[in-house]
Formats: sequence, structure tokens, C-alpha cells
Amino acid sequence: MRRVKGFGSGTVGCLAAALLLVTLSACQRDGSGSAANGDGNAQGNGSGDGSGGAATASPSPVATFLAPGTCSSRGRTVFYQVSCRSERAAALVLSRYDGPQAQGPLCPERTDFVLHISARRPASDKTSRENGDGAVPQGYACMRNLEAPHPGDPGGGGGPRTIVGDCVRPSRQGEVKETACDGSGAHAPQFTVTAAVRTRAACPSDTDLYVQLGGGAPVGCARRL
Repeated sequence: MRRVKGFGSGTVGCLAAALLLVTLSACQRDGSGSAANGDGNAQGNGSGDGSGGAATASPSPVATFLAPGTCSSRGRTVFYQVSCRSERAAALVLSRYDGPQAQGPLCPERTDFVLHISARRPASDKTSRENGDGAVPQGYACMRNLEAPHPGDPGGGGGPRTIVGDCVRPSRQGEVKETACDGSGAHAPQFTVTAAVRTRAACPSDTDLYVQLGGGAPVGCARRL
């Protein structure tokens, strides 16, 4: 029985935020298929680990940049916070956390991609406040596309997390990579994750591969296709 660790696929980038924040109206579109991962601008796209739970909104009267429930446009490297009713709106913020992603909570399971936000501390410009002091702390936002495709869905072949229903293939010693279950990816799927449990002993007897998932049920039980 082979034992390897699994990691969700996706690219990691950084958001260098030169931000102009304004108060946004409530989001009128629901881009999430799961119950859970104005203008500003940021750079990057990304993936990473994370757990569900919504971030606590800032008590400041000025909206937090990329707060849960807000939306962003989507470009190759630059992302702008926009009204969810805007034609430019492409992705919904499921969760938003301060600090480095490696030290923070996991994103919700069906997160499609992660945006990494670098710290911004303008000397003046009170319109860009996040916490009342003109600063935007380092953090990350767990994003869900408003429209398909959704690589974070089970079997979708991407997203920052590997979840039940995903397919994987061996990548190198001790690791696997996620790939689309329908075979549309560059690599054919070889295993499918059938269950998430607390310990390997709880996996079904037909388990061929153990996959590291993280969260409260960190062991994925995978069966060969």
C-alpha cells in the first residue's frame, strides 16, 4: 500500500496592493456553490491551504479590502475590488485572513484560487484605511469564481485544497498532484479520494493510497481507478 501526501494544484502569487478603498454596497450575486479557501487593486493569483470559517469583518467604518462577500475583477496579474453587480466582477471572496497563509486557517473546501495580499502602510491618504490607521496588513483571500469553471469543486482538477471526490496522480516521491477526474487535464487521473478521516486506520479496507488533506479530517482515503 503506497503512502504519499497530497497537495491541491494551482499557482501561488502575490498581491502588491496600492489600494484606494471605498465603502462597497452589499454583494448581490452569489458566486459560491457551497456554504463554506469601489476600487482597490492587487497583483497575483494563487493557491494554498486553508479551513472554512469566515473572517471577522473589520469594525472600521471603511470597508476592508477584499472582505468576505465582496468581489474582484480578474486579470492575468492584477485584481481590482469591484461591486459584485459590476460587469467586471469575476470572483467572490469566501474568506479573508490576515497574516501569512502558511500560518493561517485553511480556505473553504471549494475555493477556486487564493489571492495573497502584501502589507501596505501609506504615510497619508485616509481614504485607504482598513483598520482606521491607513494600513492594509498582509493577508490572503479565498476566492470562488462567479461562473464556471470551478477547479475547486470535487473532481475539478485544481483549487488550493484536495477534497473528497478529487482525483490525483503520483508526482514524485511522497507526493501526488490533483488532476481532473474527467480526464480533461494534461495528466490522466489514477486515484480518487473516497473519504476524509482522522486516522489511516479509519480508511476503508480497499484504500490504495493515503492523501494528506489537512483540516479536521486530515487523511484522505484514495482508491485506484
